[in-house]
Amino acid sequence: MDARAREAAESSGAALPLAVRELVAGGVAGGVAKSAVAPLERVKILFQTRRAEFHGSGLIGSFQTIFRTEGLLGFYRGNGASVARIVPYAALHYMAYEEYRRWIILGFPNIEQGPVLDLMAGSIAGGTAVICTYPLDLVRTKLAYQVKGAVNIGFRESKPSQQVYKGIMDCVKTIYRQNGLKGLYHGMAPSLYGIFPYSGLKFYFYEKMKTHVPEEHRKDIIAKLGCGSVAGLLGQTITYPLDVVRRQMQVQALSSSSLVGKGTFESLVMIAKQQGWRQLFSGLSINYLKVVPSVAIGFTVYDSMKVWLKVPSREEAATVAVLTEERSNAAPIHSS
Repeated sequence: MDARAREAAESSGAALPLAVRELVAGGVAGGVAKSAVAPLERVKILFQTRRAEFHGSGLIGSFQTIFRTEGLLGFYRGNGASVARIVPYAALHYMAYEEYRRWIILGFPNIEQGPVLDLMAGSIAGGTAVICTYPLDLVRTKLAYQVKGAVNIGFRESKPSQQVYKGIMDCVKTIYRQNGLKGLYHGMAPSLYGIFPYSGLKFYFYEKMKTHVPEEHRKDIIAKLGCGSVAGLLGQTITYPLDVVRRQMQVQALSSSSLVGKGTFESLVMIAKQQGWRQLFSGLSINYLKVVPSVAIGFTVYDSMKVWLKVPSREEAATVAVLTEERSNAAPIHSS
């Protein structure tokens, strides 16, 4: 019975359009990976935004503070918005990357299919995914920034009249009511500045490192996880300061931030001057701890979903796309 159900699922998966299968595989991979590292993501955001109670607490101290004030569920505050964002984001990111890669190959048949191609396709795909899902990232940050019960245990709040959002929809409605549609995209500029190089570099380093792996081991999960983890770490380190700027811009209305009305690069310089250049890398060590398991889980789930949904390899898909394009161009000639 299980074998029949599996065969039915596989046949139905293969019947879906390629782009839909890539969307599903990417979305599932993103959701599972994000939930697995949610506690580290929560602490990283609190470090980046200089939440007073967590300044100088360290990783263990921050975990203790969250558990004492909010309990176990506190580690997942904002994760609902995070997953609601990452599922469509990861789905769009993976699918757009594959689609842009095929479009570039179709438009420039003589282009070398190497890391540079992945750099271009990955950068554009990252920007596409950010634009489509940014409001959910903004909501996730605002919810994660809140610390329930902080006033009751004697913590000094940066703003006594700090606003508390009740949930995802309440946060979206409040932002829209106060600042309109523009408010839902506040802080997106540093996200785009950061995602273009990060997304492109991540795919670039990943594909570049795979070229140094023996041919017979390139399809091994361990090899993919190793290349992907290092690629994620390198990409994160290079673009991390822009992520800090984005977080502080997103929560400036909830804190005593001096970044109100400032642009991305002006904010970058101001943070370095007022808070020290080390603040631009605040939470990076936690990000390292988060990226490795996140990338490992993400790649494993994505590869498993691609196999289950019978998604062809990039090389096979690109070849099919080229042949399809050639046939469609040749069809009018034969008919005449």
